[in-house]
Amino acid sequence: MLHCFTIDIEGIELPKQFTYPFHYTPHPLCKAAASEVQEYLCSRTEWHEELLEGKMFGVLVVRDCFDELGFLAAFSGNLAGSNSHEYFVPAVYDMLRPDDFFKREEAEISAINRKIAELKSSEDMHCAEEFLAKEKSYCDNALKEIKARLAEGKAERNKLRANGTYDEQELILASQRENAEAQRQKRAIKERMEIATTRLAVLQAKIDDLKQERQQRSAELQMRLFEQFRMLNAMGEEHDLCDIFAPTAQQIPPAGAGECAAPKLLQYAYKNGLQPLCMAEFWWGNSPKGEVRQHGTFYPACNGKCKPILGHMLKGLDVEPNPLMGITPPEPKILWEDNHLVAIDKPSGMLSVRGKSGVRSAEEWAQERYPEAMIVHRLDQSTSGILVIAKHKEAHEALQKQFISRSVKKSYVALLEGEITHAEGEIRLPLKLDYEHRPRQMVADDGRAAHTIYKVEGIADGRTRIRFYPITGRTHQLRVHSAHADGLGTPIVGDDIYGTSAERLMLHAETIEFTHPTTGEIISLISKAEF
Repeated sequence: MLHCFTIDIEGIELPKQFTYPFHYTPHPLCKAAASEVQEYLCSRTEWHEELLEGKMFGVLVVRDCFDELGFLAAFSGNLAGSNSHEYFVPAVYDMLRPDDFFKREEAEISAINRKIAELKSSEDMHCAEEFLAKEKSYCDNALKEIKARLAEGKAERNKLRANGTYDEQELILASQRENAEAQRQKRAIKERMEIATTRLAVLQAKIDDLKQERQQRSAELQMRLFEQFRMLNAMGEEHDLCDIFAPTAQQIPPAGAGECAAPKLLQYAYKNGLQPLCMAEFWWGNSPKGEVRQHGTFYPACNGKCKPILGHMLKGLDVEPNPLMGITPPEPKILWEDNHLVAIDKPSGMLSVRGKSGVRSAEEWAQERYPEAMIVHRLDQSTSGILVIAKHKEAHEALQKQFISRSVKKSYVALLEGEITHAEGEIRLPLKLDYEHRPRQMVADDGRAAHTIYKVEGIADGRTRIRFYPITGRTHQLRVHSAHADGLGTPIVGDDIYGTSAERLMLHAETIEFTHPTTGEIISLISKAEF
């Protein structure tokens, strides 16, 4: 499992601290290890089809007891239907072994699924559903006829009363007889429906019981499985996934926890007396549906599954500080202001509103100067450009209504990594949060509508300068619409979430136009991009 470097690594300085796995620049040793893993993957032609679909791989550079350098490799999930491949470290717990309790219980749950499917498609179920449908149709028509007869009887009695030739007592008795007969018929109809409904309900109850049993056994199996994942750390401490996730907001580990590359690598290193030096994970293959993944690109560890686990496993290592905590953005420039509003040129790296990282925000800057200031809209931390701030509540409410009604006109300038051949167009890809990899967004049919219009402004050196007109304002909308295969298919330069990192994200909010909430004047502002 421990591989020696076959390429020359002489002259590469060892890392001073272990990689902070949730935001990092790959160390040169990790890049060298990844290139060797990638070469190995290319040699395994029998995996070609599966790898084409895309998978996350990881490398961990280590030092052994003889002070020799080497690296470990791992994949997330399983590969070719197995957790066991000689080139890669083993799973923390291999649930795919034929004799494992997981496979046995999984077979029992699969048997329950078959029983449910058999009951749903059985002749008894078909007959019961058909009988209920026929009875419902008959009863609905019968109720309509009863209602019609009652209406006819009432109309006839009203006609007699209008002609003046009637015996009121006789008419009352006739009405009572008709109502009594109608009630008797309705009771008979209700009994017919109850018989048909009960016949189907008896069969459905068997299915519901099986579903409940399946749910209970699945939950128990999952928890028992999580108990088998006993994760080590550099201090020699061992905790299972249930213990690790208990203090978190979700409390219960998500499915697939402990099966990502990073935990596998650290677990193997600790168990075999290897000293972890640096780590990186990369995507190999096509981007999965809905997500944005670039072939061969390095990515941080996931937040949903790995953050609690790695929080435990990294204890005892000297880990790099989170680089996002050390950002000190420059102060914003005031573009325009009056007694009600102020528009600033927000620098890249500054938050729009206060965040947990402690990085300075435009909200803090504004409230230091205008105590009642409120942020009307937001820009991503990495995005620069025009940000409008209300100086008081009334201005905030009035201007926010314009953003909600989409009457505010905005345009952004961006530099894309590739060439866009069509001069203009529009993108409609609904977006929602990727919970496992927040703050990443993903394209999903059940996401919120996201609409972007674009115009290409020029192409040079293989890159495209483009202007975006966002009709909606979803989180990371322009970044995903640029990078996703169903959008423009090429990320914005410097996009460290959906592309590759650079000095900064080349996305700038350049123009904005809105109606002044007090004077009614049209305010048009511009802040030229510096790229």
